[in-house]
Parts: sequence; structure tokens; C-alpha cells
Amino acid sequence: MAERSAGLPSQRQVVELLEGEFGRAGFDIEDVVIDAGARPPRITVVTDGDNGLDLDSIAELSRTASALLDDLDTPSYVLEVTSPGVDRPLTTAKHFRRAQGRLVEMTLSDGSSLSGRLGGSGDDTVRLVVREGARGGLAVREVPFESIAKAVVQVEFSSPNPRELELAGQSGKDART
Repeated sequence: MAERSAGLPSQRQVVELLEGEFGRAGFDIEDVVIDAGARPPRITVVTDGDNGLDLDSIAELSRTASALLDDLDTPSYVLEVTSPGVDRPLTTAKHFRRAQGRLVEMTLSDGSSLSGRLGGSGDDTVRLVVREGARGGLAVREVPFESIAKAVVQVEFSSPNPRELELAGQSGKDART
């Protein structure tokens, strides 16, 4: 059994305890952070799903996690169930799929950067709707996953261009939700 800090479960124990119930509800556990130094100690469960994470889902997952963790012999702690947030780098094909239609900033392995609206992804590539040329026309560019050093979703304060959304495979949807 893994060593526990201040009587709290380990990260692995929390994942093993919760992943089945979270999975049945349609969510993946992205990370678990145990902060035994906080007063009171804090257990943070970062989760995401293909359709995002709304407040009702967070409430239900929090109740589930609390009930399961309360079955352990643990001292008092604060439980937080949260989404990864927009500043989380996109690192897996699942992250790119879930961010389809969102505006992203990419740093490529050659040091160049690329901004655009994320389209669909295949086994080896992701499509990015970019502005090209002097007139800023829209084009779809295939970017190999292996050439992406870093990709982060950008916060948008205005409604996306409907043509960009259409090219990104999100016709009729608001990509900022």
C-alpha cells in the first residue's frame, strides 16, 4: 500500500476509488491533487468529459466522490471536483477532440507558432482553421500531432465567425461553451 500523507488517501487510491463511478457518468479523471499541507487538507479531482462539465455534473460527481471517500478512514478534508480549465495544455488526442471548435495557440516543434480554430482530428493529425493571405481568407491546415510542441485553448470574448465554426465542423454551435 502506498504511503499516505496525514492519513489521506494517495493519488492512486483516489483514482482507483473514483474512476469507475466517474466513467459510468461519462467522465474521465484527468488529475488528482492531494494537498496535505493545507488547513484543512484538500483533495482536488480534475475531471472532464466529451460534452464538457456543467454545474449539475460537478455537483453529482462531488456527491459521488464524497460518499466514496467518506467510506475510507480519513481525517477531515475539503473535496473539490473541477474541470481542467482553459489554460491546460492540450496533450492527448482526447484533449484535441474535446476542444474542437475552440480557438487555440500552437507552438510547433520548429519554434514557429500557429493560431486558429480547432477542427476535427485524425489518428496522426489535427485540422486547424487559419487565416491566410493579405485578405485574411480562411483555410483548413492539417497539422501532424508530432509537430505540435504545445497547444493551449485561448479565451474568446466575442462570438466566433460562423464560417470558421463551419470549417471546424461546429456549424450552428457556439464554440465558447
